[in-house]
Amino acid sequence: MGRPGLSRRQLLAGMGGLTVAGSFGFAALGTGADALASGADTRVRYWNLFSGGDGANMIAMLDAFRAQYPDIAVKDSTLQWGNPFYTKMAMAAAGDRAPELGVMHVGRVAGFSPGRLLDPWDIGLLAEYGVREQDFNPALWSRGVIDGKLYALPLDIHVQLCFYRKDVLRKADLLGDDGRMIPVGSTDEWFDVLKRAKAVQKKGLQTIGLWTNDQNFQWWFFVAFYSQLGGEWFDDARTEVLFDTDKATRVLEFLRQHVTDGYVIPGAPTGEQFVNGAPFTWEGNWSVPVFSGAELDYGATPLPPVFGKQATHAESHAFVLPHQADRGGAPNEAAHRLAAYVVQHAQQWAAGGHIPAYTPTLTTDAYQKLTPQNEYVSAMDHQATEPKVWFAGSTGVLAQDLGPVVVSSTMGSAKPDAVARRMKDRLTRLLASKNPMDGRTAAEGGAAA
Repeated sequence: MGRPGLSRRQLLAGMGGLTVAGSFGFAALGTGADALASGADTRVRYWNLFSGGDGANMIAMLDAFRAQYPDIAVKDSTLQWGNPFYTKMAMAAAGDRAPELGVMHVGRVAGFSPGRLLDPWDIGLLAEYGVREQDFNPALWSRGVIDGKLYALPLDIHVQLCFYRKDVLRKADLLGDDGRMIPVGSTDEWFDVLKRAKAVQKKGLQTIGLWTNDQNFQWWFFVAFYSQLGGEWFDDARTEVLFDTDKATRVLEFLRQHVTDGYVIPGAPTGEQFVNGAPFTWEGNWSVPVFSGAELDYGATPLPPVFGKQATHAESHAFVLPHQADRGGAPNEAAHRLAAYVVQHAQQWAAGGHIPAYTPTLTTDAYQKLTPQNEYVSAMDHQATEPKVWFAGSTGVLAQDLGPVVVSSTMGSAKPDAVARRMKDRLTRLLASKNPMDGRTAAEGGAAA
């Protein structure tokens, strides 16, 4: 694909500096013989990281595809979420043992050596199957474009949300005429809302769950509110750190105030407290099936624009083509057809709380009747994402490095201004460091779309 491939030995050596859990085994690869046992003409091996409710929804979508296209045998394998998944995907691509289709978080694509470990999508072939760029949010589509080629076909965005108990907020007169939480436009307004909710909530519960000691959630919340302030990360050339420590300090002080003002019980189980009557919790949209299954009277909105600008943290599951030396022909066409089908039939996927990336789905009557999904669908238009660099993305180096630092501020073991300066120092070191996948810095990686 234009650059020499990585050997398995080179890949393992390069990954020596990464935190990688789990086995390097390839049990999920299989031979694919079972997938062709039905007499189908073409096989597509498909690796994903979906378990639980997401896994059930994906299987339902795959079964529908199998029924419509019996000549294509889909061999789907679910691997362990996080770094074990990405490690196996990279090793398979480097060793020419990759599946025809895979799933990644879009934020990880820039670091996955596009053109070496990933193959680009055939835009013309996707169009033949009904998937076109104009059917996606422009910012979301561009996140999957590296050096002018599409390497990630978005399936969804998944966002951090403000879940609220309508039964509690109704007592505090915090619901509007539409039955939804009243709008909030400043930090003062937000803490006033918390104060009023706390006055009517059940005793012994926290007012809001913030995952105060979780490095991933704290990092996601920081990204959202730093984006609300218009905070920047790096220049376009990826050679200079533009991180604004004053803005970062404001965000860190805001997160910390939830603890100092007594609205959070550090370490308390956030979801369980919400189910038991806590007025608020900030969670990912994947909690929708849990709270709906508990038959709560609740709503969900994007994280409040306390700094004046709408922005809520968002990541995206996307289909990718792991590198194959001989990619092409019927298996490659079938992989394109499968991905295009799932993207266009994502109503089932929306049941898990995710916002479908294929925008025609969002205008259907069926989607607009989904609650609370129809309340936070606007998050598609104000996504707060991590910078487009090799060390970003879900469970990536950036979150692992900066997440614990944010936690130290929120929990009170370090002062916000000192933490902000530490974050800038770490960003400076990361920007100068080399991607273990290909030995190139962010400036050398061609990650700017």
